[in-house]
Amino acid sequence: MNASDLTTPGNAATPAPTPSPLLSVAVMGAGAVGCYFGAMLARAGHKVTLIGRQAHVQAVQQHGLRLQTAKEDVYVPLSASTEVSAVQGADVVLFCVKSTDTETAAEQIKPYLAPGALVLTLQNGVDNDQRAAAVLGTENHPVAPAVVYVATAMAGPGHVRHFGRGELVIAPSAKSEWVAQQFAAAGIPTQVSDNVRGALWAKLVMNCAYNALSALTQMPYGWLVEQPCGVNPLIDDIVSECIAVARADGVTLPDNLLAAIHGLPQTMPGQLSSTAQDLARGKPTEIDHLNGYVVERGKVHGIATPVNNTLLVLVRLAQTPRGVAAGH
Repeated sequence: MNASDLTTPGNAATPAPTPSPLLSVAVMGAGAVGCYFGAMLARAGHKVTLIGRQAHVQAVQQHGLRLQTAKEDVYVPLSASTEVSAVQGADVVLFCVKSTDTETAAEQIKPYLAPGALVLTLQNGVDNDQRAAAVLGTENHPVAPAVVYVATAMAGPGHVRHFGRGELVIAPSAKSEWVAQQFAAAGIPTQVSDNVRGALWAKLVMNCAYNALSALTQMPYGWLVEQPCGVNPLIDDIVSECIAVARADGVTLPDNLLAAIHGLPQTMPGQLSSTAQDLARGKPTEIDHLNGYVVERGKVHGIATPVNNTLLVLVRLAQTPRGVAAGH
């Protein structure tokens, strides 16, 4: 990229026209996913506040959020805070914390949520909305799951990179249609679906197929499937176990799911999984809520899941600090 292609701090991206009334949006857990969607909404004129770690927040406060895509590199002005109280007054909370932090984060924001605020769970896994709702209650704070289809990564504090896609599918709620219209006008293709549970499971199966393999090799999806060592048949085995468990759970999955999973590396060849990114940074992964969830639900239904269990154990080992198991 030439220097002239980079929009410098102070030269913000031009917002797109958006129907009123504008939204007030808080992003709880401003990682790659939350930052991307937050940036898109802010560019369209919505009031957006990112809630995240100090270094990230400081960078955004100083320069705006740097959004780098295949077509542009811009700084988007928006608010940022390290305090969970910043969710106050938000019409919509994009709940983007790690699945392992769902209950804790829900407890943190609960005292500050405005009555009627819609909490959208944009997380990996299939039960985060239920776990958040158990903490928040749904009478005053509706919670709706959202299925996220986007390839993003944090390239540094205040810097999010977008590699492809960017759609959302959200469950019905009192505000879902209105929110979907506002998101779509901001350049985020969004639909409301009665079968979000099936869509969440379909994404879970995709994550189970690639996340652990990408994490253990520290390589992107495209590289994985190009190797002549049996990766594609292994993916078939992973998916087969997942589908058996999903059916036992009463979940309706798309008929073309396996084909879609094998087609993913063509649309996101350079994408490292979120699990790979977590391992590389020495952070806990969400593996217990991905392949681990399939293993646990398999136990409930008496369905063997040896391939998913192997990946679960290997990622757990990879994220264990050296010397801990040996007592050093």
